[in-house]
Amino acid sequence: MSPARKRAIIGYVQEELGVSERRACNVIGQPRSTQRYQPRHPDDEERLVKRMTDLAMKKPRAGYRMIWARLQQEGWRVNLKRIYRLWRREGLKVQAKAHKKRRLGSSENGCRRLKAEHKDHVWAWDFIHDYTVSGGQLKCLSIVDEYTRECLTLEVARSITAEDVQDQLTWLFMVRGVPAHVRSDNGPEFIANALQAWLKRSEVKTLYIKPGAPWENGYAESFHSRVRDEFFNVEEFRDVREARALAHEWQREYNHERPHSSLGYKTPAEFAQPPHVPPGLGSLALPEHGAGKVESSLITSGT
Repeated sequence: MSPARKRAIIGYVQEELGVSERRACNVIGQPRSTQRYQPRHPDDEERLVKRMTDLAMKKPRAGYRMIWARLQQEGWRVNLKRIYRLWRREGLKVQAKAHKKRRLGSSENGCRRLKAEHKDHVWAWDFIHDYTVSGGQLKCLSIVDEYTRECLTLEVARSITAEDVQDQLTWLFMVRGVPAHVRSDNGPEFIANALQAWLKRSEVKTLYIKPGAPWENGYAESFHSRVRDEFFNVEEFRDVREARALAHEWQREYNHERPHSSLGYKTPAEFAQPPHVPPGLGSLALPEHGAGKVESSLITSGT
């Protein structure tokens, strides 16, 4: 037992059995100096606990490490051990998930075999589905930079075709540059002949994973887990316009405010920012190395 628990038990024994403090301390094994010690709580503890619980209520899928990183962002000078102690004291916890083991996979295009080595080396894209309150279907296209973990696109619509996917990529190529590879499953929107031909003209290599092996596109699946837990499961959408607006706001928060544990608790935008770029500039700046390639590809494709 902790000294605090022993202190409470000794007080109970003294009251119930009428024994002296010396006798109770000897039997329970608590030094009398420890028994008489009065803990002094920091002046900011009440405000810290309130802010910590507010963040935990706002982000129910965030653990104490993520809450600690959020507090650090807000300027709190507090270490991780203190947050863990207060987290346990307040009875906060995140429901544990059961994870199934997955094989490495046989595809050479899987994320474990061909890893992203730098920004814009590999983009991962996939679809995630949800519904409005009236039961109408929502289809969401997500594109993630596997190296920086940035969410480049989170576009919501009733339906998304191969042409819509190409339009999203055209916009991204213009504002960010052209990636070396894009990784996806074999969905009809991704294997359309026109889209493949356009990507080939843009000198982008396609990495198609094996059918029935979503873990080979692990970065997209991991991102979708975050989207499901932190966005779709906590929001209700009246229509497509509301869903699209909330998705864009969540994307901004994910890129610029939410710390990422695999990035050393930096935000994706902060991790992607080169040291020489002044802070405050957006992470979707137009890179010189990709602009010419985009223009030539758009001219070739007739867009």
